[in-house]
Amino acid sequence: MRYRGKKAVVTGGTHGMGRATVEALLAEGVEVLLTGRTTEKARDLDAHAVAFDAADLDDVVRLKGEVASKLGEVDLVFINVGFATLTPFDQATAAEYDRTFDVNTKGAFFTAQHLAPLVREGGSIVFTTSVATVLGSPGMSVYAGAKAAVRAFARGFAAELAARDVRVNVVSPGFIDTPSMGVTGVPREVLEEFKEEGDRITPLRRHGTMDEVAKAVLFLAFEATFTTGAELAVDGGLGQGISA
Repeated sequence: MRYRGKKAVVTGGTHGMGRATVEALLAEGVEVLLTGRTTEKARDLDAHAVAFDAADLDDVVRLKGEVASKLGEVDLVFINVGFATLTPFDQATAAEYDRTFDVNTKGAFFTAQHLAPLVREGGSIVFTTSVATVLGSPGMSVYAGAKAAVRAFARGFAAELAARDVRVNVVSPGFIDTPSMGVTGVPREVLEEFKEEGDRITPLRRHGTMDEVAKAVLFLAFEATFTTGAELAVDGGLGQGISA
């Protein structure tokens, strides 16, 4: 257990890449507090679980209190809450736009703002963004804009937290094999087409795994000790200008 004695917060930790990261942290001896819209799916995990809506600033304030009470200072905050739809830009509603930015962008900003004081010297904040920020993907315009803002936040936070030796980095997944593929509200047949498109356009000709993302997060959190403000792509080469 390489990281026994470390403490971490994982938002969006009940499913998908977040859960895989929680499991990887626990396997390495880390004490974890995770969040989810509900905590039902976390009952089998040996972790603190807190119900949390990233778009609700009262919940963000409450989360800080929960982290301070249960963990005290932490070594990692992994801000992973997010969602996407596959809505063409000319069909996007104001309500959908607001919800996308409230969760992916405002939620990420204020979660980092409130939890940063609890990150100990030498600790780390990692955000999840997306390969969508560097691609022109139909149906992903609003989501891509929301996640691009998070990428910009990370650079600014890295500059502001450097004096405390707190590193701030970003993991940027491509097509990752999760139950929802990171999108909500689409029919099963559309989701299958989305998966097939991912395999077709990714240079490595496959989806990534949730464990591969988790390994990247742990690397940024604990091993990349002279890296801050950076973005680590876990996308099979999709956003790297590689043709295959």
